[in-house]
Amino acid sequence: MAKNMQPILKRCKTLGLSPAVLGYSKETKRNPKQSRRKQSEYGMQLNEKQKVKFIYGVLEKPMRKYYEKASKSGGKTGEVMLQELERRLDNVVYRLGFANTRREARQLVNHGHFTVNGKRVNIPSYQVRINDAFAICEKSRSSTKFKTLLEENGKKPMPKWIDKAAESFEGRIVAMPARDDIDYEVAEHMIVEFYSK
Repeated sequence: MAKNMQPILKRCKTLGLSPAVLGYSKETKRNPKQSRRKQSEYGMQLNEKQKVKFIYGVLEKPMRKYYEKASKSGGKTGEVMLQELERRLDNVVYRLGFANTRREARQLVNHGHFTVNGKRVNIPSYQVRINDAFAICEKSRSSTKFKTLLEENGKKPMPKWIDKAAESFEGRIVAMPARDDIDYEVAEHMIVEFYSK
């Protein structure tokens, strides 16, 4: 399995992202004297695609598959693509507060710490559906790692499409993620333009 090993804060600075979007509290320092040439249209489209890939921890081949799947659906391609990315199991684990970052969530899913509808799932790209129930495995609930995560993230605000009781080991998908549930700035139409060339 391929793995992205780029330095997170350096990459955030390059893409113009706040590390808080990825779950990191450290901020990057901006250099006001540093001037960049005006970006071309292609450069802006590429930057938006790279930003979304980096946030969700997706490589190029799966990202293109998400675009192709979204383009075949009936809705707006950009919004459907973001919805598909939000429905990934590693993202849901992060949103539920069971991990501090999406990278950590991906590793925890790979190690088999979560169940979906009572069955253990270890595939981070698993697509969740409405009424899917998530839980931390019984063995993992007693670990100090998950207890501290629940204490830290217990009061973290949940997206409207996820239902979770405070300091609970379980959660449920109540709706599909909407465009306004995306908590970072992205121009998805630029990604669609990039891939449609």
